[in-house]
Amino acid sequence: MNKIVLWSVTAALAGFLFGFDVVVISGADKKLQALWQSSDAFHGAVVMGMALWGTVIGAIFGGIPTNKFGRKKTLLAIGVLYALSAIGSALSNDPYIFAFFRFMGGLGVGASTIAAPAYISEIAPAKDRGRLVSLYQFNIVLGILVAFLSNYLLSGIGDNDWRWMLGVQAIPATIYTLCVFIIPESPRWLVSQGRIEEAKKVMKIVSPDQDSEAVIAQMEDDHADAPKENIFMKKYRFPLMLAFLVAFFNQMSGINAFLYYAPRIFEEAGLGEKTALLSSIGIGIVNMVFTLVGVNLIDKVGRRTLMYIGSIGYIISLGLVSMAFYFHWSGLAIPIFLFLFIASHAIGQGTVIWVFISEIFPNHLRASGQAFGSSTHWVLAAVIPSLIPTLFSTIGAGTVFLIFTIAMVFQLLFVIFMMPETKGVSLEKLSKTLTKE
Repeated sequence: MNKIVLWSVTAALAGFLFGFDVVVISGADKKLQALWQSSDAFHGAVVMGMALWGTVIGAIFGGIPTNKFGRKKTLLAIGVLYALSAIGSALSNDPYIFAFFRFMGGLGVGASTIAAPAYISEIAPAKDRGRLVSLYQFNIVLGILVAFLSNYLLSGIGDNDWRWMLGVQAIPATIYTLCVFIIPESPRWLVSQGRIEEAKKVMKIVSPDQDSEAVIAQMEDDHADAPKENIFMKKYRFPLMLAFLVAFFNQMSGINAFLYYAPRIFEEAGLGEKTALLSSIGIGIVNMVFTLVGVNLIDKVGRRTLMYIGSIGYIISLGLVSMAFYFHWSGLAIPIFLFLFIASHAIGQGTVIWVFISEIFPNHLRASGQAFGSSTHWVLAAVIPSLIPTLFSTIGAGTVFLIFTIAMVFQLLFVIFMMPETKGVSLEKLSKTLTKE
């Protein structure tokens, strides 16, 4: 079990780089707009948004290398992309070159949301799968916290402090890339490639108390239909719909818009620049603490219970944030409500999304299904934050948060009426249960 934890943590470190990459830009947000004198639209869509469009492309096409070259080689390539992106964007002297390197990092983020959860779910025993896959999410929020903290510490060290904020990511990216060399390939991917003997060796380490011959035989049986199937077939309509809705609601909470623009939102609420950056660190801490709670509960209470808690918390917190902007409540009201929002996200959607999507598709379609869910997530994660500066200056922050609140009411209905529980069930059994022949 110790080896499985080590391998899972190593793959999950891709999530640390994802969290760091997504949030590090928030510290450079206003400095870059002033430096290059960009309009709100250009700044939102190109300077800030280009990494997210890279993420969309990485998510749409990341299933291809994950299937063709394997989970391990894809995870290695992701580390290289992160390192090049950090160095390139830190050294950029115009918005277009900057956007190109941010796009490259985005490719790594998008691909990591497919390769890392798929890898961990395929090496984890059923009873620990939720906890181990959600290590990916824990690393995302750890990366977010470290990015907020790094931005705060590097803020004000000079006119080019933003270069240090972005460039420092090259250090964890290099460490992660070297660590990936030690992990084995996924046994389920090896079976899909006909490399049965290699799969048996890994499976003996993954599940020493199980008959590895029988487990491999079950995987081969599950893979028998592989050459002639895809996720858009009628029989896979239900898992496809589940993946779409979980990803859709994740972004309709406004989580990425908020993480990208946390300092700006706090300044809109009347806090000074340093206080806004400090409040952002508070967001990172709350996010990490409640993700830890979610990680510890996911295999005990199940995925649906966490989604119930998160949905109700979203509705209350986003409703209060909206009211605070409408009625001009000042002081610490908005930061406190946003801390509640982050806690709700962390314990619910944050912990559940990558676990759930990695469980609901059969082995031979997992990377494709993961790519579909991730693509849905990232298209919205690109569109919504890109619109935030414009929406804030037109319809106002109160209305934006009201829209997010209404979306979360619909998420609660989805959890009540549609979402199945996947806790403690083997991947092969889940595949049979959720497939409608």
